Amino acid sequence: MDNRYGLDPGQVKNFTVIPTLTAMGSQFASLAAINLMLGIAMAESQLRYKRQLTNSGYGPARGLPQMEPATHDDCWANWLNFSQQVQVAHVIRGFIGNLTPEADLMINNDAYAFAMARIKCWRDRGPLPAWNDPVGMSAFHKRVYNTAGGKADERANILHFKAAIAA
Repeated sequence: MDNRYGLDPGQVKNFTVIPTLTAMGSQFASLAAINLMLGIAMAESQLRYKRQLTNSGYGPARGLPQMEPATHDDCWANWLNFSQQVQVAHVIRGFIGNLTPEADLMINNDAYAFAMARIKCWRDRGPLPAWNDPVGMSAFHKRVYNTAGGKADERANILHFKAAIAA
């Protein structure tokens, strides 16, 4: 196991990311999407932290992919709650036992956290990088998931996406 990460990347990929994205539907479960989701979690939390750590305690981001509550809520309010998304919303609600979708559920439910991360990336109009393109994945992560003002280092995070592809 790579000691940079709290959990084994291959196990997270095979036992969480792949089954989660597959359950959402084949359109969500491309090899590029699988590698991207794992790489995002590796870059954001090192597959170690369920809540963002800051110098003063906990930050707002939740789950291995470290999604912030406002992003979570936006995915539901402006995409998942529309009638065109009823099938995937039903699957995602199933991950949380049909509870009311709340960001805190991503802390203890890895499938839910990865499903929400996938929805965040799905909503981007551009194509995903190739399944074996760590540079493109790191750029996509910075542009779509982290944002220009976020702390992600596009160059430094390439190694996480390389490791995700290899997992």
